[in-house]
Formats: sequence, C-alpha cells, structure tokens
Amino acid sequence: MEKFGEQTPFCEPYWYQGYHSPYYTESHIAFRAKCRAFVEQEILPNEEEWLESGKGYPYKELHRKGYEAGVLGVIYPSEYGGTPIQGYNAFHELIQQDEFARSNVPGVLGQHAINSMALPPVLNCGSEFLKQKVAHDVIVGDKTICLAISEPGAGSDVANIQTSAVREGNHYVINGAKKWITGGLWGDYFTMACRTGGPGMLGISFLLVDRDTPGINIRQMKTQAGGVHNTSFITLEDARVPVDHLIGEENKGFMVLVQNFNHERFVIAAGTNRSARKCYEEAVKWAQKRKTFGKRLIDHQVIRAKLAEMVRLIEATHDNMERVAHQYACGVPDAKMGGACALLKVMASRTFEFCAREASQIFGGSSIVQEGPGMVVERLYRGVRASAIPGGSEEILLDFAMRNAKL
Repeated sequence: MEKFGEQTPFCEPYWYQGYHSPYYTESHIAFRAKCRAFVEQEILPNEEEWLESGKGYPYKELHRKGYEAGVLGVIYPSEYGGTPIQGYNAFHELIQQDEFARSNVPGVLGQHAINSMALPPVLNCGSEFLKQKVAHDVIVGDKTICLAISEPGAGSDVANIQTSAVREGNHYVINGAKKWITGGLWGDYFTMACRTGGPGMLGISFLLVDRDTPGINIRQMKTQAGGVHNTSFITLEDARVPVDHLIGEENKGFMVLVQNFNHERFVIAAGTNRSARKCYEEAVKWAQKRKTFGKRLIDHQVIRAKLAEMVRLIEATHDNMERVAHQYACGVPDAKMGGACALLKVMASRTFEFCAREASQIFGGSSIVQEGPGMVVERLYRGVRASAIPGGSEEILLDFAMRNAKL
C-alpha cells in the first residue's frame, strides 16, 4: 500500500508503512487522509493553548469544523444529519479514533467519543420522538450527549445502581447521584441508567435526561489525567423527566446498556493503542539522539529490548483490534461481541501501561517533569488509569469474558 505518515518503523500502523492488508479500501485511505489533515490543521497547533487556558477545548466549534470536514458525522445515519461514507464499516471508526488519539493533550475531541457512546442507545432503541429531539443537533455539533451510568457505589457493578426513577403520572421522579461522568459539564443531554423496578439487572431503565431539568446539579471532578475534557459528579433531587423520554422498554435497559458497552470498549481500545504507539514513537526518537556512556541510547541492547517489547504488544493489539473490527464489518451484532471487546480493551490498556512505563524509563528524569523532551510521555503516563478503568475495569472484563463464554 502507499506509504503515509511517519515512516520510522512501527510509529504508524503497518498498512501506513507500505505493508499489505486485506481490510482497507480506497474509501479508508481517503478517510485516513481527512482525519490526519484535520488533526494537523485544527488540533495540534492549538492544543497547548487549550490546556493552558484551563477552559478545555472549544468543543462546539471544533465539532462543527469536524462535521464540515467530513470526519465526525460518518458513523451516523443520514436521516438524522449523518454524512456516511460509501462503503462505511467499522474500520472507518477505527481509523477515526486512532487518528484523533495522536493529539499530545489528553481529551481533545473526547466529547465526540462520548457522543458516539451515548447517542447509539437513542438511535437503536429510542422512539422517533427522542431521535428527532436530540440526534441531529448532536451529530452536527450543536449539542452534546453523555452517558450517565456509574455511581458512587456502583462502577463496574452496573446491575447494582441505586439512582431511582419513580413514575408519578406522566413523569419519572429521579433521585440519586452519578459519578465519573465524562463530559458532564458540557452535556446537553444524558443517557441515564436508573432503577425503575426491583433489585438487580431486571429493574433498570434508560432515560433521556435534559441538563436543564430542575433538580439536577453538575460539578467538575479533577482527575489524575488532567487534559482538556471534563469529568463530573451529578446529583439529582426530585428531577422530573417525562415518561416519553424512556429509551426502550421499562425495566429492560440493562441489555441495552451491556451491548452498548461493547462498542464503547472498541472505541476506547482504538485510542488507547495509539497512545501506546505514541509512547513508543516518543521513546524511539529520543533513543536515536540521546547519548549516554559515549553512545546513543538506541545502541544499548537493553534499550532495544525495551522498544522491541513495546512494539510486540502494540502490533499484537492492533491485529486484535482489526479482528474485532472485521467481525463488526461482517455484520456480527454487538450482542455477540461481548467477550471479544472485553479482552481487546484489557489488552489495549495493559499494552498502554507497559509502554508508558518503558518510555518513561527510556526518558529517565525528563519523563517526570511537565516540560521538555519527556513532556508528552509524562502526560501519557498520567492517562493510563483513565484507559484501564472506564468502560469496565480490567478485572471485571476478564471475568466477564469467561462468563460470557459459558464454559
């Protein structure tokens, strides 16, 4: 295939560097170029300023630009404003998330990823009224939508959520709290999991909640990773939501939620593996010019061994990701992909953790200060846990994969 991007070995996916692939078409090649140009022109020159401002990235402005550039609307149906590419499949989304993760600042375009996780339940299970209410505005970049599932007492243990939604006439009255809600300060709508029935998974429903609903309070939570996106804590006190905002059927939201997690984990894995690759890219380029004990770092066998192990894990994870994408491209439904997506997400986060550590070791003291040649690796290292825990912790996902296999 035609070479594209950085040509230092392994700094890009194999098909960027001229190797053959059975998966990618001219449509994918053209889309890759669009995504790369958007990141190079709109994100990389501005991201440091966004970080220093403390205000986050200009999400509505950037989302509209991305929509107009043809890189953000492609995963959505055209009847709601999407701009799908001819021959679109899961490999376009893999390319999209991989390219967006090339940013040097955590969280840029993070709200787009959250939109891609929070809007599908509405599109797949919501009424036409709800689709018309939110889909177009979210897709074109005028509004945002967030997932509101985790709670102070229920993170990966989703079946144990306690936020209640009690029906009173034509409304559900919601009381409770939601924690670690990514993008919450910017969310115009929330796809929220609530307890409408008895204990366990059979008592959960999904509701579309407007942020302007009286009784909702949203505050920011500062996180280890920092960056230009936001994580939030939401409290709800007698928040009244119309019953026509129910997504799917009452007390049957758990399966919608679980299947939606599979796509979320695929998206997280794609960005996470690019972060691991960035660790390698920063490290190998530093090793080529940094000298210790009279020779370049790259000329020390121990450093080459570290780089080789990073590459081995990155390339294996990328191959796994393409295998999962191929299943989606062949029409395998989300309901069948639970175990595969769980294992993929764990593989990506553990690869990232290893690569962040080894890149930090290669940079030495430069990787523990927020300036200079190791600055990017320092940032990436702080983001490791933000990949390993959201979307299901590694321990939960490994166990889920085996339970899902029904051994």
